[in-house]
Amino acid sequence: MPDRIVVLTGAGLSAESGLGTFRDKDGIWTRHRIEDVATPEAFARDPDRVHAFYNERRAQAASARPNPAHEALARLQARHPGTVTIVTQNVDALHERAGATALHMHGELARSTCAACGHRWTAPETMHPRDPCPACAALVTRPDVVWFGGMPYHMDEIEQHLLSCDLFAAIGTSGNVYPAAGFVQEAAHAGARTVEINLEPTDVSGLFDDHLSGPASKMVPEWVESVLDAG
Repeated sequence: MPDRIVVLTGAGLSAESGLGTFRDKDGIWTRHRIEDVATPEAFARDPDRVHAFYNERRAQAASARPNPAHEALARLQARHPGTVTIVTQNVDALHERAGATALHMHGELARSTCAACGHRWTAPETMHPRDPCPACAALVTRPDVVWFGGMPYHMDEIEQHLLSCDLFAAIGTSGNVYPAAGFVQEAAHAGARTVEINLEPTDVSGLFDDHLSGPASKMVPEWVESVLDAG
């Protein structure tokens, strides 16, 4: 059994909980232009539009429930005798609702931040451009998510986990967004075995030692049980 496991999760993991993916043919970015809702420039130009987009996503995420894939990863984290670090590109809280802990490299819909002072706090159900920051009172509060062109969170900690893991798994992620797309190479270079679990092969599938195709709600529980049974 591997001692140190790193699991990267993407939008495909939460798709079966009813939350939309981004780059598929019917994904979020086919209905909204990135430049209009997910950049600092968009927020400066039209904060009402940006807040409306994230208010809708926050409401959807709040009503979603963990699926068997989230629950299986929580079970792996609880039962594995070594360490299991979940790194997620998702901004929902489904890992936590399933009982796991995760490093949210792209932030969290349930959190707010101040563009002036950097203060962070729990987001209300609905955010408005005129909401004052509770720390400095500036009227530039925004969702605590990493927009395009921004630096993902927790990168130093994530890199340390990648360089010391024995097994790296990427689940439900397209492999098109960096720096997460490069995690498999970092882990493999450090000697880890790598596995991709996705609905279908991706552009980076050839970089993995193993590839499992199918719905996350079916494939992830099966993979988790195989890892636990190996001990």
